[in-house]
Amino acid sequence: MKKLSILLLAIVAIVSCTKEHSKEYLSLSGKLENNKDSTITISNQKGPIKTITINTDGTFKDTLKVENASIYTFGTSRTKRAPIYLKNGFDIKLNGDADEFMSSFKFSGKGADNSNFMIAQIAVSQKIGDPTLILALEENDFKNKLESIKKRFDSILNSYDDIDSSLAAMANQQTTQMMVGFNQAYTKNRATAKGSPSPKFTDYTDFKGGEKSLDSFKGKFVYIDVWATWCGPCIQQIPFLKNLEKEYHGKNIEFISLSTDESRRSGGSWEAAEKKWRDFVKAKQLTGTQLWAGKDYSFQQEYQINAIPRFILIDPQGNIVDANAPRPSEPRLKEIFTSLGI
Repeated sequence: MKKLSILLLAIVAIVSCTKEHSKEYLSLSGKLENNKDSTITISNQKGPIKTITINTDGTFKDTLKVENASIYTFGTSRTKRAPIYLKNGFDIKLNGDADEFMSSFKFSGKGADNSNFMIAQIAVSQKIGDPTLILALEENDFKNKLESIKKRFDSILNSYDDIDSSLAAMANQQTTQMMVGFNQAYTKNRATAKGSPSPKFTDYTDFKGGEKSLDSFKGKFVYIDVWATWCGPCIQQIPFLKNLEKEYHGKNIEFISLSTDESRRSGGSWEAAEKKWRDFVKAKQLTGTQLWAGKDYSFQQEYQINAIPRFILIDPQGNIVDANAPRPSEPRLKEIFTSLGI
């Protein structure tokens, strides 16, 4: 009887030790080495939801209740922030180094795979490389690069066994969106790739009178400066552009300055925008061919111009030499001119 009692006590002890964590809240504990901050703030998109005290030795421990299973922000300051996936019922332990915030984080315990997965995913994202270089690849190389990127993200997801279904679905959706985004950008970039027929503009207002179209300059190289009177960096390039126009006067190249001045920066008036452009051209004694795009955004849109100044070089047949040519202040622009026999 005594042996039976001891056995029953042992069973009770085992059951107590393996008792499932409450699903009403979650536990978060751990240690941050080299920590100099006093609190941890857990936040969602609306703001902070919990503040946890960090002990002097870097340890912390607390519980909290979240409204939804989701990605939250774990931070000790404005510059030290990391994602963490939280769900009621989780019992997460975190060990890391405050000097290597996020990159050193290792999660353990129930629900840890979710946060470990996100940290690994971010690390891979940072190694993708310059998107502009990816978009500049030849078609086969581009497709292979995208397939390689997708395999890496899929491999990370498959390497964790206990990821919440909603997080897995979100990760798959993000990967799909990234692939779609790259493909769409690549298709647009190919439209303005070297050797492709240039998008055209037609009937743009000429400062000297009348209207001009891109086809008006066929038979010559065309160097286009897309600018505006309000753009500081554009104005900085004007003296360099004037020098180029003077140096290459009589050569087989036309220098076109294409103003994008619009009504929004002229009190809502297109007439005022045109006057501002004309007054500026006259006051600064701008040379070359001075055109104003007016209400037509098509040329800018087809070249995906979202920042100015932007410089474009087109050959005598109307094909693109460089959709993002060097600025007049850059010495390599003359090197390109020389290589083209200008």
